[in-house]
Amino acid sequence: MPKNLKSQFQNLTMSRDEQLKLRWDKVVSLLSNQFAEGDILDLDAIIYLIGVQELGKVHQKFKKDEKLNLMHIAICRLLEPYGFYEFDYFDKDGWPHYKVKEELPPLKAGEQSVLMKEAIVSYFIEKELIE
Repeated sequence: MPKNLKSQFQNLTMSRDEQLKLRWDKVVSLLSNQFAEGDILDLDAIIYLIGVQELGKVHQKFKKDEKLNLMHIAICRLLEPYGFYEFDYFDKDGWPHYKVKEELPPLKAGEQSVLMKEAIVSYFIEKELIE
């Protein structure tokens, strides 16, 4: 196979894992620079920020139980395109509620992490914040 054709083929066949890692790194960098002065945010912090974004009350202080609810909102929103949750309604305080469409299968911790990273990357692509 000619060298430049081989490199084109290698570019086309970049593994899904490599592409996910590159995109995940973009998301982490973007959010860490914007919200943590460059300190690296972990998965839970990113899920929390998505929950705040989805609630739309970005300048509000939240109690501990509200922070857990924000993470739940984010997880529901992130897994909605996978068919696990469906948006149901906004309550009187403006909090979104979701209903379970399909139970999540039992996943190992590493599998959960990969699923959430894929969902977050898809969310940021949908919001046109990364490619």
